[in-house]
Amino acid sequence: MRRVWYASLVCAIAVAAFAQPPRGGPRLATFRSTADGTEQEYAVYTPRSYDPARRYPLILALHEEDSNHIAELKHIFGLPARYGETTLQVLTTLPVLPDIEFVIACPTARGNMGYQGVAEQDVYDTLADVQRHYSVDPDRVYLTGASMGGGGALWMALTRPDVWAAVAPLCAAVIPGSGPLAGNALHLPIRLFHGEQDPLVPVESSRQWQKRLLELGVPVDYVEYPGARHNAWDFAYRGTALMDWFAARRRVRDPGRVRFTTESYRYPGAYWVRVDGLTPGIPATVEAARDGAAIKVTTRNLDAFTLSTAARTVEVDGETVRLRAGAPLSFVKTGARWTQGVRAAGGKRAGLEGPIVDAFRARSIWVYGTADHPGERETARRRAMVESGAVWNSLRARVNLHAEIRADRDVTDGEIAGANLVLFGNRGTNTLIARFAANLPMELNPGAADYGMTFIAPVNGRYVVVSAGLPWWTGADDANRGGYRFAPAQYRLLSTFGDYILFRGGIANVLAEGRFDRDWKLPAGDAVRLRATGVVTLP
Repeated sequence: MRRVWYASLVCAIAVAAFAQPPRGGPRLATFRSTADGTEQEYAVYTPRSYDPARRYPLILALHEEDSNHIAELKHIFGLPARYGETTLQVLTTLPVLPDIEFVIACPTARGNMGYQGVAEQDVYDTLADVQRHYSVDPDRVYLTGASMGGGGALWMALTRPDVWAAVAPLCAAVIPGSGPLAGNALHLPIRLFHGEQDPLVPVESSRQWQKRLLELGVPVDYVEYPGARHNAWDFAYRGTALMDWFAARRRVRDPGRVRFTTESYRYPGAYWVRVDGLTPGIPATVEAARDGAAIKVTTRNLDAFTLSTAARTVEVDGETVRLRAGAPLSFVKTGARWTQGVRAAGGKRAGLEGPIVDAFRARSIWVYGTADHPGERETARRRAMVESGAVWNSLRARVNLHAEIRADRDVTDGEIAGANLVLFGNRGTNTLIARFAANLPMELNPGAADYGMTFIAPVNGRYVVVSAGLPWWTGADDANRGGYRFAPAQYRLLSTFGDYILFRGGIANVLAEGRFDRDWKLPAGDAVRLRATGVVTLP
């Protein structure tokens, strides 16, 4: 994950190309990432007559694969890139843009990251930065994107529907796991676009998404372009039709009915409903409806939730819950019964719930071991092995991420407190694995030479990932584990893991994998399977 920066010449040209009078026009801006502390860039447009005393609608536009934030700003104004046009040419040939009464922001989002992990957080960081520096109406924030960006727009629409006033995904390359969340957009207008002859993202995808959303009562419509291929943006962004559609819509702040599904504390709820207790990895649903001061709630796979609204009576799953005057409207399920109360602390929670890929959403330090005093050649081999896994760029995919690689002896206590750790080796070779051994749920026997095991565990409020034996990417080219096709290969592979995985010879030959339960404990059946391998020690 080495940082990919524009060459200084390109940066200079970019700044010159975006130099505009202070009253408006396109320009480049940066923010400091809340995920890993790096400076990240985005393109922003403001009207020439921009007046900070007014509140403006905002469009966030997500670029497609093999593109960037500057090209996306060009696309959103209906200006197609010319065949063979390079990024440098896009920077230097940006024409005078039309004057419209919108603020528009286009995140870089780490390049070809697929709007997951750090890239997803970058979109929200971009939104927050724009809202800090420009006068934006929070009820008129719109989201769009094409292909990879369309998949990102749909994902963000479904995971945080109360942020947006309307969403327009174009030829969306849908992110895996989006389907079960479709009903979350009950109050969020969605307009889908697709080219009939799209060879990269089949048109049937958008057709089926329209059907699914309509069946769930979501306000959705669909525009299909006959004969068009994978360039729906050339049509959807032409003229002002999409902007006019956006402008006619406002965010629904306080609907009488809320329906929300999630399988992660990272996406805890919408509007006046919050999920407080679930088993990460298993979709949980809460649906709540108000009738005056009476609220009826139905749930599935849910253990706790909170309502941030007034109520005289609350019925949950067919039974009326006795309310205590003045107490928060928080509810906990014990056995089959719901009572008013707060979920006990402990166990999995937001920011500490897994799976393994979750550790790579924030600053991470990759650590090779020197506890056994390896010689110079062996030390170099260990570092090279770690470096090979930390390079996420390829000839096609460029990713603006940076992995910090350290020897165990060089990691400070401050770094341990402020970063997730990715530890390679075992307690005999890596001092940090030995240090945290009492907090770790399993151990690969050091003599298991042809095995690899990777798992995640919470330690002192941060994640620790342990890669013991063969590293997790061993034999990845021979494995077909799926994942989001536009994500970099390493992230795509990691995204298919649960909380732990054990393999032999290569990742194509998995012996056991799964998730820990809500209390970070290994389910009994999983423990039996791991012990049966003869190479794993459990507490």
